[in-house]
Amino acid sequence: MTESPTLPGPRASDVPASMAASVYRGQGALRLEEVPVPQIGPGELLVRVEACGVCHTDLKKIEHDLLPPPRIYGHETSGVIVQASPGAHSFSEGDRVSVFHHIPCKDCFYCRAGDYAQCEGYKKVGVTAGFEPAGGGFSQYVRVMDWIAAKGVEKIPASVDFDRATFVEPVNTCLKGLQKLNVRSDETVVIQGQGPIGLLFTMLLRRHGVERVYATDPLPFRREKALELGAVEAWDPLSGGLRERLDALTEGRGADAVIVAASAPGIVEQAAEITRPGARIMLFAQTSPTEVFQLDGAQMGKGERMVFGSYSASVDLQRESADTVWDPAFRVDQLVSDRLPLRELERGIEIARRPESGSLKVVVHPPKEQTS
Repeated sequence: MTESPTLPGPRASDVPASMAASVYRGQGALRLEEVPVPQIGPGELLVRVEACGVCHTDLKKIEHDLLPPPRIYGHETSGVIVQASPGAHSFSEGDRVSVFHHIPCKDCFYCRAGDYAQCEGYKKVGVTAGFEPAGGGFSQYVRVMDWIAAKGVEKIPASVDFDRATFVEPVNTCLKGLQKLNVRSDETVVIQGQGPIGLLFTMLLRRHGVERVYATDPLPFRREKALELGAVEAWDPLSGGLRERLDALTEGRGADAVIVAASAPGIVEQAAEITRPGARIMLFAQTSPTEVFQLDGAQMGKGERMVFGSYSASVDLQRESADTVWDPAFRVDQLVSDRLPLRELERGIEIARRPESGSLKVVVHPPKEQTS
């Protein structure tokens, strides 16, 4: 893979004093505002944002007011380093980079157990565009703090565009989930939901040699995309008969594993219904306390089904996730349906929240011009 080029960028003296950012102001409101460009300290980076993916985690934080405002969200970020302070770990101005926003301490109880997302250090966001750190990618510039610059920044090869590079973080989260799910190549796996994350799971399972991959989604376009990207069959979960379909495919047993990659009433209960005794059910999209479900105790206990969650990324999979995205055979470019300017972020969020035919991944691009 060709080494990431160093691009000409603004000198430190050319970085503007203020920038455009979409600021979350509470009660679901986003406002395009002019805010100060963050100042960097020792070992830190200032990155000009070229692209940022719209993630459903941010959508939930905005829609359900999960965190107090003001904040600047956006964490699937790629861009160009415009300032690199001394000690910034071999990065230079002009480097094209993909930025993670969480890094675990690797020393606490949870890190030693491999549960990085539960580490208090991991929960401390290390990328900001101002206010309480929240990722900051929905802005023109982000400050990458020293511990993220040390371990959470990947250089982008010359052959990879910025939109593709925004997938490094979400691919990492999916790889982590698959590592926990531990699927064998001969198992039958159902992925509920074929939005961008569900499709990533479909693609990754096939990439790792799992052939019996089945998908569900109520939108015909997404079912067609699932078939195109590796699913053997794709079904409408609202049409009924899923259990019967799986029984016919598995000698009456049901699915060995289910990935719940969407959030909808009854979806977890449906996952339990279509599995065999001893199956694994991974909750991936259930990240809000407003999402509740009820399962039959005997179905779980007597049936020895395992229900567990997977959340966020793993630093141990960072290099693998980047290499996966850099591979042109991994057709992640097929997932981007909408490219919007930052000023249209609210429309992008509405597209992601209520997808219509043709809607998949939304990527926003901050303006190139300087505000001051």
